[in-house]
Amino acid sequence: MRNVPICLSAGLLFLSGCDKKPEAFEDLTVTETRRITTADEKLKLFATSDERFRDTKPSPVQADLPEGWRSVAATQFRSLNYRFGDSGKGEAWVSLVGGSVLDNVNRWLGEFAKEHVDQAGLDALEHADAAGGHGVWVTAEGTYSGAMGAAPQSDFALAGVVVSVNGQILTVKMVGPKDEVANAQPQLKQLVSSLRLTGAE
Repeated sequence: MRNVPICLSAGLLFLSGCDKKPEAFEDLTVTETRRITTADEKLKLFATSDERFRDTKPSPVQADLPEGWRSVAATQFRSLNYRFGDSGKGEAWVSLVGGSVLDNVNRWLGEFAKEHVDQAGLDALEHADAAGGHGVWVTAEGTYSGAMGAAPQSDFALAGVVVSVNGQILTVKMVGPKDEVANAQPQLKQLVSSLRLTGAE
């Protein structure tokens, strides 16, 4: 038991030493500064991953804001992004995507569990022009399963265009409750007719 007082004394000496600041840091002064960047402006709480990490280059596509629609922040995959309708579920967005016109038309149809079309079926769709390119109008309705991670939405509808522009595929996609999509057709056509490519990459 002789070792107990020795251990206690050593412990007390160690703890008392913790209150002393190392001499090397007593006169330390921080003088570093930096310029304010855009990352310091208007911090947004609860931002999505797309909003946090999206490319900050100018949008390669521009358009006039349709009457009654609300513009929201672009994301990595949406060059232009909008909301419409009273339910809060109506969305429309403009994207430059990969693949072909046929590939993207069938992807959209698949989101509503509709049968894919072949080239003849594609040629039978209503013709669409946008931003100097040529393509087709696409419509579908039913249960929408296209939103990643979201539950399927019943009584939804899709309307939009897929066009080929200078070797790129430009899409304008509107989805939402069926009645709201039907009512927003004039605004969608207004958006499509106002589209223009800016040349940004």
